Amino acid sequence: MKSINFSNNIPLNEQYEIIIAGGGPSGCSAAIAAGRAGAKVLLIEQSSYLGGMGTGGLVPTWCPFTDGEKVIYKGIAFEVLENSKKSIAHIPETSYSWVPIDAEKLKIVYDELVSQAGVDIMFNTMLSAVCTDDNGNVESIVVSNKSGLTAYKAKVFIDCTGDADLAVWAGASYTKGDEKDGVLQPGTLCFLLANVDDYGFKHGQWLNGENKNSPVYDMINSEKYPLVKDSHMCSTLIGPGVVGLNAQHVTVDGTDPISVSKALIEGRQISQQVKEGLAEFMPKAFANSFVALSAPALGIRETRNIEGEYTLTLDDYAERKIFDDEICRNSYFIDVHSGVVDPEYIASIKYKKGESHGIPYRCLLPKGLNNVIVAGRSISCERMVQGSVRVMPVCLAMGEGAGTAAAMAVKVGCSVKDIDTNELKSKLKEQGAYIL
Repeated sequence: MKSINFSNNIPLNEQYEIIIAGGGPSGCSAAIAAGRAGAKVLLIEQSSYLGGMGTGGLVPTWCPFTDGEKVIYKGIAFEVLENSKKSIAHIPETSYSWVPIDAEKLKIVYDELVSQAGVDIMFNTMLSAVCTDDNGNVESIVVSNKSGLTAYKAKVFIDCTGDADLAVWAGASYTKGDEKDGVLQPGTLCFLLANVDDYGFKHGQWLNGENKNSPVYDMINSEKYPLVKDSHMCSTLIGPGVVGLNAQHVTVDGTDPISVSKALIEGRQISQQVKEGLAEFMPKAFANSFVALSAPALGIRETRNIEGEYTLTLDDYAERKIFDDEICRNSYFIDVHSGVVDPEYIASIKYKKGESHGIPYRCLLPKGLNNVIVAGRSISCERMVQGSVRVMPVCLAMGEGAGTAAAMAVKVGCSVKDIDTNELKSKLKEQGAYIL
């Protein structure tokens, strides 16, 4: 979209220097970093809470914050983890891998950290349009909420929508799904089971499909539970009598509202069938359990990935590559839920303790746009690598890099592509980031 006619019905707000679209992990850390750097920041979020998949998505655990030897997702990411752990009494203070998530506590953690950074938060607000000039600059965005339509100008925009909506609507090129057939990783609607017998859960069969005795295989083989089709069954004790489940898959295109709506309906049906199956095949734990809550937000693993100034490749991952402009490191495994090419090769490049690769700042910069940074699962990368960098600790680390870079660009008055990346790395290290 090249132009928008700002009539009296669409007021224009020009008070912000940086606007961030999307209040998931990357958006929150970007907002915190930019706010702490002194920029005037607005964070817009389509739901009524911050945190994305860790809160509204009910993802039950944090992926590891360590490379097996040390914490590598540091800075703001580590602040979030440490604050969120305070409500999890059954987890040791020194636990940094697969830590359970108390979604309500995590909402407050994000609220406080973002607000304390001086950032204005606008909930229940949808990004609705993007206005660009002819020189690769986003001039303004239009949002919709209870005030109607409002346009907002800024010097820098950070796209943390997860689907690269802002960047793509501004004209950025992108890839989507498998290059041969466009197939996307399936989604998952997480949920909470309550009134679970803790003892029965802790001492019963491990539910994960890697355990060949898991009750999930009994459900798959039973005609009673037709929606339980695969072995994906991750579970975590969140609190007394409450187990969070990241279980089963739904086919979905996260950029298609009808597809998302159908997947939400199916996901809720799946949660009931999983509950009934667990009650049948693991009764000592789940006989009297019930679905206390299905996630308000569907877990989307993959949609668009921008074409950036650099594309992170599977070879980069395999080589444990170090970049001159890296903003963080990543050690998470290649976690693709469909269409893994050459699984033997993927297994052969699995990281050992202490190993990681860098994520260069250039992966966050869409080609053809001068004042847009993209952070989160939609950065410029090959599909197999996207299966690694899409998880929350990595997104938190990327967001801090994006927010710090945006504040530097505003202060200097330059394009986000022209900032001094050596200075960016120095600032991130001062803020506690782990960078080689």
